[in-house]
Amino acid sequence: MSHRVVWTVPMDHPAFAGHFPGRPILPGVVLLDHVLHHLPADVAAAGNCEISSAKFVSPVGPGETIDIAYTAATPGKVRFDIDVDGRRVATGVISGVEDA
Repeated sequence: MSHRVVWTVPMDHPAFAGHFPGRPILPGVVLLDHVLHHLPADVAAAGNCEISSAKFVSPVGPGETIDIAYTAATPGKVRFDIDVDGRRVATGVISGVEDA
């Protein structure tokens, strides 16, 4: 299983308000929400998926295009990697998936 999602973060995304003045950074929870909502339907287990690990290594700013790559890991788990222009911004594992 392999799947990709590309998303350009809107310059006026509401999450940037107050996060942080002078240097807006997309909160990690917004990235994780995007990861879960775009998990391929054929591997989702009726809403029982959960992010079992996540690591944020670089910030995401307004207007940047994120590339989320999903790959099968161990049975029942899918790994995700988020990049911006070849720069890794986050990684993690989603548990509770079918046919991973």
